[in-house]
Amino acid sequence: MNFLLYAVVTLHVIVCIFLIGVVLLQQGKSADLAGTFGGQGSQTAFGPRAAANLLTRMTTWAAIAFMVTSLSLTILYLRSNGTSHSVFSDVKTSAPAKSGK
Repeated sequence: MNFLLYAVVTLHVIVCIFLIGVVLLQQGKSADLAGTFGGQGSQTAFGPRAAANLLTRMTTWAAIAFMVTSLSLTILYLRSNGTSHSVFSDVKTSAPAKSGK
């Protein structure tokens, strides 16, 4: 179980670095990808819109992978700890006292 936890942590760190890089490569709506690398024209390998669509798709998939690895880490950590602890397990519930009026 610990090997799986360490593997997911490693994958999570890689996904985080990839997600940061992809987000930083994106430009605003008025700029194209050529402005990212200091180019004067909009001559890119994919074309200005295709590159933006590729970065958007990569960001979406990286965000999905980030959420999945985050939830997986939470579940694996709780199972490896040996105790199933809930947020509400320490909460004491009591009904409000009824008044005699």
